Amino acid sequence: MTVKESLLYTSKTDDRGRMRAVTNNLILHFHPTKVAKPALRFSYTWGLGGISTLLAMILVITGVLLMFRYDASVDRAYTSIQTMETEVLFGSLIRATHHWSANLLIITAFLHMLRVFFSGGFKKGRATNWLVGLALLLLVIAFNFTGYLLPWDQLAYWAITVGTSLLDYVPLVGSAISGFLLAGPEVGQGALRNFYAIHVAVLPAILVVLMSYHFWKVRKDGGISQPVNRPTGADGKRQRAERVTTIPYLVQIELAATAVVVTVLLLFAMFTPAPLEALANPNHPPNPAKAAWYFMGLQELLLHMHPLAAMLLPGIVLMGMAFIPYWDKQEDNIGVYFRSKVGKRTAATGALLGLIVVPLLVMVDEYYLDLPALLPNWPTLISNGLVPLLLSLAALVFIYFLFRLLYKANQSEALTGLISFIIVGFILLTLVGVYFRGANMALTLLV
Repeated sequence: MTVKESLLYTSKTDDRGRMRAVTNNLILHFHPTKVAKPALRFSYTWGLGGISTLLAMILVITGVLLMFRYDASVDRAYTSIQTMETEVLFGSLIRATHHWSANLLIITAFLHMLRVFFSGGFKKGRATNWLVGLALLLLVIAFNFTGYLLPWDQLAYWAITVGTSLLDYVPLVGSAISGFLLAGPEVGQGALRNFYAIHVAVLPAILVVLMSYHFWKVRKDGGISQPVNRPTGADGKRQRAERVTTIPYLVQIELAATAVVVTVLLLFAMFTPAPLEALANPNHPPNPAKAAWYFMGLQELLLHMHPLAAMLLPGIVLMGMAFIPYWDKQEDNIGVYFRSKVGKRTAATGALLGLIVVPLLVMVDEYYLDLPALLPNWPTLISNGLVPLLLSLAALVFIYFLFRLLYKANQSEALTGLISFIIVGFILLTLVGVYFRGANMALTLLV
């Protein structure tokens, strides 16, 4: 090897070394240098946090590409989408990837929240990050909601019309938020412009701030939460979990998961294009007019109680979720799914109660129960609002104390069963709204 070749080889080696160092520093900026080996088990985290982050990155990339061809005006929005679908190279694939990634992100972010709750990942100084996680879930829903209108087809137009009408029922601030988003009395050019600006500028800025803090806090806390009560060794002392370096152990798993998710997502997007119905027509509403699927649980509640009560109930539940770290202060079960064997029983019982009670209540209210008719002299706000709201909250309190008495569960274990009931109930309400509501929102078979 000549001197020149030797210098060239050394230069390339140094360049690769510097690139590797930069990459490693970037990775360690988001991860601790070492992680507990049990935390690498897929069955512990299910990769939900990483998958959600990956989907957010895919949405940013595909969203930027779509911006080059999208025109945010009521006259050209729909035709610009048609052009992407039929004329732009890989336009249909990019749009489908963006669409399905957005829908999947709601699911993975929601499941990630459940994983953190059921494994007690909000304990031992992680309460603030739990609140940030809830905010990120709401932000993901806001992203989907604002992006839903942009195709300007019948599906988007009427889903947003129904969705913004739900905001009117939010106490104090609902009407103001709805008026700001619509920029007028109905969905039109002002609404499209506002939704587009919020979708591509305002929400991404908030996302960067919240995700940055979320990752930093996870790293500061030493990574994924882990159990503190481990088996004792031969010396009678608690064994500490073995810790391994993030590079290569964690990075290898993340790269493999990334490859699988991207492959499956692209294949699905290839064979399942993003939906695009006829051009939006304000004079021809569909029957039934439904909100986006992630709001169907709320829309279903509106069919059973006064709008104010229907909005207050999930609002109270959401506030309760935010305060969970301050109620469930038993820190010795951190990292343990469902807290204990008793917690597993309360969770299973809560889920089973949800599967039985919620569909039964839907059918009873649909076909047999009419509170305004039973209480004709009472205002509708009370007979169909305050009464069912208080009964619902009382039922949740009853279920909590039922677990305390039936299984001798402590507060942490009883909360696990109660949240299981709430989650299963809300999922069932969403499924009923999506699949079992036909013309005039009547309860029917699959539609």
